[in-house]
Amino acid sequence: MKFAVIVFPGSNCDIDMYHAVVDELGEEAEYVWHTETSLDGFDAVLLPGGFSYGDYLRCGAIARFSPIMEAVKKAAEAGKPILGVCNGFQVLLEAGLLPGAMQRNAGLKFICRPQELVVEQTDTPFTSCYEEGEIITIPIAHGEGNYYCDDATLQQLKDQNRILFTYNGNPNGSHENIAGIMNEKKNVLGMMPHPERAVSSMLGSDDGLKLFKSIVQYWRESHVVNA
Repeated sequence: MKFAVIVFPGSNCDIDMYHAVVDELGEEAEYVWHTETSLDGFDAVLLPGGFSYGDYLRCGAIARFSPIMEAVKKAAEAGKPILGVCNGFQVLLEAGLLPGAMQRNAGLKFICRPQELVVEQTDTPFTSCYEEGEIITIPIAHGEGNYYCDDATLQQLKDQNRILFTYNGNPNGSHENIAGIMNEKKNVLGMMPHPERAVSSMLGSDDGLKLFKSIVQYWRESHVVNA
C-alpha cells in the first residue's frame, strides 16, 4: 500500500507521518508537495499537522486553495482513505470535505499534552483494529482545536455515526467533546489529536498505530483478488 504525505509550506508533522507509515507500519510513503496536481498511484492520502502558510489567515484557509487539494477531492470521491490530522483536519474543513469549523481553544492557550480519547465507532476504515468504547492515549498540540458545528449538522453526524473520536475530558471546548469526524462515505477522517506521534511505546503510547493498521487492513480487504 502506498501513502501520499501532503506537504504545505509550514507543515511540521510530515516527517512524523512518513516515519509512522514506513518505519512502524512497514508500508510505502512518499512526500507530495502542495503544487502537485495528481495523486495517481497512491492508495491513501495523509494531510499532516503544522502551520500551513503560517496560519496567517484562518488555519487551513490558504492551504485549501493549493493545487493538490483538487487531487485530494478526487481521491476522496474515488473512495480512497483520506486522513487529516490537526492542521490537516482544519484544511479538510476549509475545503468543504468535512462539515463544521475550528475556533480558538476555550482557554485561548496552545495545548500540548497526552490526551485520552474514546473510540466511538469501529466499523470504519480507520478504527477496525480498535474496540468500540476503547480508551486510547493520543497527543494533542493545537491552539485552534475547538470544533464547532450547528445543531442540524451535529444531529446529522450523530444519526450517520460519523463522530469517530471524542475527548475523555474536553481539553479545548469542542462541541460535544468531538475530537474526530468522518464524511458521509466514511473514507475521510479529520481529527485534532496526533496518532502519528503515538506509534511506539518509546513515544509514550502506541495507540495511534492501530489507526494506520486499520487503514491498511481496509485497503487489503477491498483489494482482495480471489483465485
